[in-house]
Amino acid sequence: MFFIAAVHGIFGILQFHTLGNVNPIVSLFTSNTRFGSLADFPFQALGFFALVIFFLMAITSHDFWLHNLSPRVWKTLHMFVYIAYFLIVMHVLLGVIQYETNPVFIIILLIGTTTLIILHLIAGTKEVKRDNIKYDLVKDGFTKVCDVNDIEEDRAKMFCIDKERIAVYKTQGKLFAVNNVCKHQNGPLGEGKVLDGCITCPWHGYQYLPQNGQSPPPFKEKVSTYDIRIEGTDVWLNPKPYPEGTERPGAVIRVNN
Repeated sequence: MFFIAAVHGIFGILQFHTLGNVNPIVSLFTSNTRFGSLADFPFQALGFFALVIFFLMAITSHDFWLHNLSPRVWKTLHMFVYIAYFLIVMHVLLGVIQYETNPVFIIILLIGTTTLIILHLIAGTKEVKRDNIKYDLVKDGFTKVCDVNDIEEDRAKMFCIDKERIAVYKTQGKLFAVNNVCKHQNGPLGEGKVLDGCITCPWHGYQYLPQNGQSPPPFKEKVSTYDIRIEGTDVWLNPKPYPEGTERPGAVIRVNN
């Protein structure tokens, strides 16, 4: 993405900012300073800042940086992609408004932009709602979270209890509970499925054994595990985490469940 954007940016600078006696980068920011005008806003500057973000993400995209910066710092840096995304949308939108005389193109762009923003808001709202679900039944440290039949085979349901994000997987006649956050790039493990006996992150395929949260050798990533039990068809989950990689027996699913 950075290389594609860089080609576009270099072409734009060569075409619009290299024919004068001012440094092209200086010209990019000084040739148009009408920031208070929507019709004449200097949209090229927005594309430049988006390109800078893409550059930072590109040079840190290797797992070397993930391990040395730590997943939390690395993920925070790469969350700037949403800022770049917004800058690109405005870069294109303002450019079309200023250079296109046919309103059809502007309408199409507005519809597409609005649709994407709405989809992002819907996804974010669903995540917030799931995190804020209140569970009323608590017993001996365990919280009733769902019915055993609500969980598909080799898939999971995700819960947030006491700020613990937990994925409960059904596989091999048992339920297992692991932390929902993948160690690679904080991906949602609960949105993945069990492949070859391992919980597989849907983002990049990192795998963990359901009974202990450990990645199969030679990999060394580990996630926390939790106690889980079944009473009748009710699933009860203890949100207190065990140390990462701790073996837990899981909860046996009885035939009559």
